[in-house]
Amino acid sequence: MGCRRFPRRISLRSREEVANPIINIQNVVATASLEQKFDLHTIVQATSGVEYRPEAFPGLVYRLKKPKTATLIFSSGKMVCTGAKSERQSRKAVMKVVEYLRKSGIVINGRPEIQIQNVVASAELRGIIDLEKTTYSLEKTMYEPEQFPGLIYRMNDPKVVILLFTSGNLVITGAKKEEEVHRAVAILKKTLEEKELIRYEKERR
Repeated sequence: MGCRRFPRRISLRSREEVANPIINIQNVVATASLEQKFDLHTIVQATSGVEYRPEAFPGLVYRLKKPKTATLIFSSGKMVCTGAKSERQSRKAVMKVVEYLRKSGIVINGRPEIQIQNVVASAELRGIIDLEKTTYSLEKTMYEPEQFPGLIYRMNDPKVVILLFTSGNLVITGAKKEEEVHRAVAILKKTLEEKELIRYEKERR
């Protein structure tokens, strides 16, 4: 049985043509605070389309179709918005929920203080990564293929966690801004190429 070989190394110019990363933001998690207490039962009575099961979870769930998000509202005045595909969508969703509450007769004091807590993204480097060599070449990595097929890499700047797969696919989490995701992917791609840890197939003609 013959051993597996990586595709032949190609020129930098061809590499750039083949390997422009494809990045997709999958989820943005934002928190907001209104610095006031809520009576969640009152919100349920005044607003349609909300979910509230206090015996199972202390928060109320407010779902929007546009942007497609779910916002948790707690009696403390804290809110957590998930499901947005961008920072802008996330902020828009929180403001939309607050506006709907106002229209339903819920007294809202001031504007919510919104903070992005986590940006989760996927990326495709469109190359084959040698995970075994990568775990020895990069610091702060963990690779246990018998437990999980991906390599876990903790990047210092920007401070994110990246899952690398042999296929060249990545999952990035922990970013506070979309810009950090793009910067992390660019840095990782350059590092993998400089250390010859990724190989690209020739373009099919």
